[in-house]
Amino acid sequence: MTALLLFLLLGAALAALLWSGYELFVNQEDPLGDRLEVLQEHAMAGPTASSRRRGGGGFLNSFLYVISLVPGGEGWLRDTERELAQAGVRRRQAIAYYTMFQLVFLLGLAGLMAYLQRNNEFPQQFGGMVSALLLGWLLPQQVLHRMVRRYRNKLQDALPDTVDLLGIVLGTGLALDQSMLRVSEEMEFIYPELAAEFSTVVMQVKAGQERTKAFQQLVRRTGIEDIKSLSAMIVQSERFGTSLSQALKVYADSLRTRRRLRAEAAVGKAGIKMLFPIVLFILPALFVITLVPGILTVLRDLRLGLGPR
Repeated sequence: MTALLLFLLLGAALAALLWSGYELFVNQEDPLGDRLEVLQEHAMAGPTASSRRRGGGGFLNSFLYVISLVPGGEGWLRDTERELAQAGVRRRQAIAYYTMFQLVFLLGLAGLMAYLQRNNEFPQQFGGMVSALLLGWLLPQQVLHRMVRRYRNKLQDALPDTVDLLGIVLGTGLALDQSMLRVSEEMEFIYPELAAEFSTVVMQVKAGQERTKAFQQLVRRTGIEDIKSLSAMIVQSERFGTSLSQALKVYADSLRTRRRLRAEAAVGKAGIKMLFPIVLFILPALFVITLVPGILTVLRDLRLGLGPR
C-alpha cells in the first residue's frame, strides 16, 4: 500500500514537472504583449512585482506569495525573475512556473531517494536524502545559468552584423525607431533573439516610454556589456545630435574584432581542455593496444622456457 501511494505521488510529481516545464519553455504566446502590459502598469504607477505577490489573484499569485513568506524567498524570487529575463523567458508567469518546476523536482527527487533508501540504515538514508535535496535544488539553477549563458552568446554573436545593418539603414534617412524595426524584421529568421530585443525596445517607445528608459531596460534584460555600450552610444547621439550611422559602422568593426578574439581564445583553450580526456581515455587505450601484445608474447616465451625439457 505504501509503495502504491509513493508511486502515485511520484507520478503526480512527474506530471506536474512536465506541465510546468511545458508552460515555462514552450508556450510563450506573446512576450511583447506581456512586456507592454508591464510597461503600462509602471506608467500608471501600478503595483510593483513584489507588491503583486499578495494573497489572492489566482493560484499562481497565491503560490508566489507563500514562497515569498519564506525567509529569503522574496530575494530569491527577484533574482530568479531577473535570470529568467536574461535567459529570454519573459512571460509574466515564468517565475511561478519555474518555482513550481524546481519545487516539484526537489520533492520528487527526495521522494524517489526515500523509496530507494527505505531498507538501509539511518546514516545511509540521511546521506542519500541530503544528496537528493542538494541535487534537486542546484540542478535547475545550473540549467537556468546555462540558459542565460547560451542566450547571451547568441546575442553577442548577432550583435556585429545587426549593428552594421542598423548603421546602413540609418544612412538611408530613416528614423531610429523605424530603422530598428526594419532591422528586427530583416534579422527575424537569422538572429531571432536580438531581433526580438530590438522590437521590444521599439514597442516600448511607441507605448509612450522614454527611449533612454527603454534602452536601460534592454541593458538590464540582457546584462551584456556590448549592448550597454551600444545603448549609451545611441542615447548620447540622440542627446547631442551627432551622426549615428558612422559611429555604428565603427562600433560594428570593433564588435567583429572582439568576436574574432573570443573565437581565437576559445581555440587556444581547446588544447588545454582536450588534455584531460586524452590522458584519461585515449592514452590508457593506446597503452593497452601497444603494450599488451608484447607482454603476452614475453609471458608465453617465459612459460615455454620454464617448462619441462
